[in-house]
Amino acid sequence: MLGLNVLQAAQSLVGCYLVRGARVARIVETEAYQAENDPACHAYRSRTVRNETMWGPPGHAYVYLNYGIHWMLNVSAHEPGRAAAVLIRAAEPLEGLDEFHAARPNVSVAELLRGPGKLCRAFDITRADDGLDLLDPASELRLEPSGDGSPWSEVRAEGGTVGEGVPLIAGPRIGIAVGQDLPWRFADATRLAWVSKPVPPKWR
Repeated sequence: MLGLNVLQAAQSLVGCYLVRGARVARIVETEAYQAENDPACHAYRSRTVRNETMWGPPGHAYVYLNYGIHWMLNVSAHEPGRAAAVLIRAAEPLEGLDEFHAARPNVSVAELLRGPGKLCRAFDITRADDGLDLLDPASELRLEPSGDGSPWSEVRAEGGTVGEGVPLIAGPRIGIAVGQDLPWRFADATRLAWVSKPVPPKWR
């Protein structure tokens, strides 16, 4: 799934689960970025030490510091020989609220994971997590395709599509200075309360 077109991967990750210890959240919003013809992508100009994970195997964490303040979690997702990643923009907290609030005290449940920087702070994600295999069930930080803990190997074996059945809506990416015209931002239409701001009027 993550070794396919990054747009397909970004859509498929909506509805998947992000897990770290007792903390579990359902991904509700993503954005796609690719080196080819996308000036907003970190790998657009060249391959560097910073963006190396984007060129590596699909399903690994690409973590970078945005504006020197917020860590951002991306998932490498691309066809062989290319560089691309999916930004995890927002998620709905399901389990581990005490742990989430310990990382982000005095924040409402609705705002815990409502934005990529907030999500990383709540999950204690930093550059130290860059390169982690998010598809490895033994990984401290990982992705799961369903709420019952089914391994990715079973999803592949069954030939199913991760995220299938999630009603998606799409729109332009946000928080970038170039490439705003590309409708590569995806969200779960039934969980807009958890999506990062601004939420386009047509999504409501």
